[in-house]
Amino acid sequence: MALIKSRLESAALITTAPKKLGTEVLMTRISFLYPNRKDARFDIDSYVEEHMSSSIALLSAHPCFKRVSVERGVSGGAPGLGPAYVAVCHFLFESLNDFMAAVTLNLAALQAEKNYTDLEPTFQVSEVPICR
Repeated sequence: MALIKSRLESAALITTAPKKLGTEVLMTRISFLYPNRKDARFDIDSYVEEHMSSSIALLSAHPCFKRVSVERGVSGGAPGLGPAYVAVCHFLFESLNDFMAAVTLNLAALQAEKNYTDLEPTFQVSEVPICR
């Protein structure tokens, strides 16, 4: 989590206040992607029931939190091909700075819960021009 926080802080220097597309404010999606690696351990039940339950309780208290979703990878693009990611989590906030503020307030609690995997997620910060 410390490495991810460091990378997100670097991205926050680039992405500042919420941007607009016409009259609509663009939301920011922060995605954590857990790669499907042979011999890796990822307990989806523990991730959803324990880690994400706690993370949602902590981060949704921020006024700019919009929503969160978790996906479990089931297959790849071709028959018999495994998914690229075993799980993906998407947080939607008004801006990256808002997400960083929510994470910073709860960093110790968020870092304490990583017993669900031995994978390091990759992450992506995206502007969301359409979200209905």
